[in-house]
Amino acid sequence: MKIKMQVKNYMEELVANQLEEIMNRNNCSCFCERCKADITAIALNHLPTKYVATETGVCYAKLSSYENQCIIDIVTAISNAINVVEKHPRHEDIDG
Repeated sequence: MKIKMQVKNYMEELVANQLEEIMNRNNCSCFCERCKADITAIALNHLPTKYVATETGVCYAKLSSYENQCIIDIVTAISNAINVVEKHPRHEDIDG
């Protein structure tokens, strides 16, 4: 039986794993799904892709994701994206 592997940008998982923690650290005013999706998209557009298509590729991507510079880049990209979204949110104002 063949196992079907899909091509995946592993950077998406790395950003998703850090997103809410960094949003909390930055005292985000909104945690709605639209804001989180916008922050994720902006951050990913400023990070290098890490495409993997095999289990071995996933392992290598995980190892490289623990490099200090990679973590710094992810935190910086998410923090910058938070600033953009906080200034220009695309959701309706909850209070009215």
